[in-house]
Amino acid sequence: MGTDNQTWASEFILLGLSSDWDAQVSLFVLFLVMYMVTMLGNCLIVLLIRLDSRLHTPMYFFLTNLSLVDVSYATSIVPQLLAHFLAEHKAISLQSCAAQLFFSLALGGIEFVLLAVMAYDRYVAVCDPLRYSAIMHGALCAKLAITSWVSGSINSLMHTTITFQLPMCTNKFIDHIFCEILAVIRLACVDTSSNEVTIMVSSIVLLMTPLCLVLLSYIQIISTILKIQSREGRRKAFHTCASHLTVVALCYGMAIFTYIHPHSSPSVLQEKLISLFYAILTPMLNPMIYSLRNKEVKGAWKKLLWKFSGLTSKLAT
Repeated sequence: MGTDNQTWASEFILLGLSSDWDAQVSLFVLFLVMYMVTMLGNCLIVLLIRLDSRLHTPMYFFLTNLSLVDVSYATSIVPQLLAHFLAEHKAISLQSCAAQLFFSLALGGIEFVLLAVMAYDRYVAVCDPLRYSAIMHGALCAKLAITSWVSGSINSLMHTTITFQLPMCTNKFIDHIFCEILAVIRLACVDTSSNEVTIMVSSIVLLMTPLCLVLLSYIQIISTILKIQSREGRRKAFHTCASHLTVVALCYGMAIFTYIHPHSSPSVLQEKLISLFYAILTPMLNPMIYSLRNKEVKGAWKKLLWKFSGLTSKLAT
């Protein structure tokens, strides 16, 4: 194999979703609106939690982290995607591609671990409410959040390093919307089955282990809820977990479908649509799910809007 085939190109071409100009303009408008809604929704959630002292609890501390992860994940992918919709030459440099792969993979991993941490928080709140404050103290919450960020980052650094050490063929066309790890690995001119196995193993560790912890937490939670005599008590206990459970189903479902079985993965088009779902739709829906299904958040919104309307009235007079 010649030396020319051993080095990575200085830039790659992302094939994206469509080559039709009208379709690209329509997609640009659609995803721009969705990205703006994502940014606005998650930033407002973070701001609301910071301004309302009633939301200064472990649950909303972790929700703040989740919103920051969602904003960062969407930002690592969507702006470049939007730029390419309006560009004739859809190129991305080697350094930008490596950075995009690292951040998207890291933030995805952080979110999975964070969702498991949030499940543990809900487990303590429902199953051991009298000791909740003593167990979920500030130091533990900070350690759990740091563990989420560090574990996802280490996993991503390992995969990014391994991926860009593969010998590169002359093909520099990435058939995806961004530098997604499976799409980049396909450019290598060697057998990548070992890399795919590594991805599957790390996915089991970083996806299935947190998912098992989530399932164990909810088995205990459901068992405790069923023992509550009052129907209203059962409803309130379940309601505290409903938002988190919905987000878990969205995030874990798509990731497991994509990464646990790379050999039997869906078509390239389906991979792109799944990536779009995870990069744009899930971060956009998360703040809506927590806002619409959570009485505390809705109450905080009403309080903030009431203060804002009062301030506006004073300024007007």
